Formats: sequence, structure tokens, C-alpha cells
Amino acid sequence: MNLVWEWLANPESWQGSSGIPVRVAEHLAYSAVTLLIAALIGIPLGLWIGHTGKGRVAVVNLVNGVRSVPTLGLLFVAVLVVGPMLAGDIAFLVPSIFVLVLLAVPPILAGAYAGVESVDPGARDAARGMGMSPPEVLTKVEVPCALPLIFSGLRSAGLQVVATATLAASVSLGGLGRFLIDGQAYRDYGQMAGGALLVAVLAVLVDLVFAGVQRLVVSPGLSTVRSARRAARVGAVPATNPT
Repeated sequence: MNLVWEWLANPESWQGSSGIPVRVAEHLAYSAVTLLIAALIGIPLGLWIGHTGKGRVAVVNLVNGVRSVPTLGLLFVAVLVVGPMLAGDIAFLVPSIFVLVLLAVPPILAGAYAGVESVDPGARDAARGMGMSPPEVLTKVEVPCALPLIFSGLRSAGLQVVATATLAASVSLGGLGRFLIDGQAYRDYGQMAGGALLVAVLAVLVDLVFAGVQRLVVSPGLSTVRSARRAARVGAVPATNPT
């Protein structure tokens, strides 16, 4: 911890193009682009699966298969295949974002379709009885009710992406992973541990941001209902006899 504190307290660690603020900004940029692309893919597809019930088994099996592929190995393969087709830093950036998107899509997709599937059938029937069309049922009933699980998927993906974006440094990109790679190369263990600590702190902060947005967006009534159901389930579990 002394080495970590010395590295963090060193003014040189916070200055220049390789300083902590620049690396944090790079890391956040990779993560934000990844989550945006993954959300544009995973949320609409998840909503469609949850609303129609079609393609769930095929898509879920495909997603789980992609999730089982080692991320680092896939990154190097992507760089070797896609890199020669591009020039400059983009040759490493595109494969890195692609691999991170593959990592982020599964939890986002799962949260979206699970959220829609968990909607009370009575709410759907009431909406149809009021004359709503299927698209209106989806946008005005199912999506608002599914928001807690959609945000749960986004938060899970955010944690995974922020933690895994350190791999971008292994293919000559920036981000907080640079401190891990460079620290290992120079046997600067304070820099390595400090970089790991920064990644952990950043992941927690990103999760807190998502939690704050969720509180603003999700209806308090949904949170109340879910809390009541959780309490009912807990209360239904018999207490363990200490003897």
C-alpha cells in the first residue's frame, strides 16, 4: 500500500499524455462507446424476444456461446484478422471495441427480454382491452415495467466492460490498462496496484451512476411493488432452527 500511495501522490502520475486523468478519460471513452453500441443491439433485440417470444432459445444459446469464448484470445484473433484491413490506431481500436461489445451484449439482452417477460399478464390484457396496438403495449406498458431489469443488465454490462477494457492496453491502446502493462514491464508494482485500484474505483462509480439514473427513470411504484414482493418471499421462508 505504501508503493501505491507513493505512486498516486507523485505529481508526475497526474501529468502529461500518460497521466491518470488522460488514462481515465480514455478508459471511459472505450467503455461508453462499447455500452452504447451494445445497448443499441441488445435492448431492441431483447424487447423483441420478450414481446413476441420468438427466437429466444436460438439467441440465448448463441449469446451464451459467445460469452464462453476467452476475451483476451478473441481480442488477439480480432486484431490479427481485422487489423491489416485498417490503418493507424483504428486497426487496434475497432477489434477492441468489437470484443468488448460481444462481452456487453449478453447481460443487456438478458435484462431486456427478462424484463418484458416478467410483466404482469393482467397489465397486458388491460392495455389490449383499452384498444392499444401491440407496439403501444410494448412502449407504454411493457418497457416501463421492464426498466428495473433493463437497468440491471446495463449495470452488469457496465461493470464487466470497465473491468475488461484494461485488455485494450495489451494491443497498444490506452486506458487504465496501460498502468498494468507498463508497470509489469518496468517492475513498478506500485503503478500496477494503483492502476488496478483505479479500475475498481471507476467500476464502482459507473455502477453508482447507473443506479442514480435508474432511481430517476424507474417509476417509484415499480420499486415499491418489487420491494413488497421481495419482502413477501423473505417472509415466506421459514426461520432456521438454531438447534
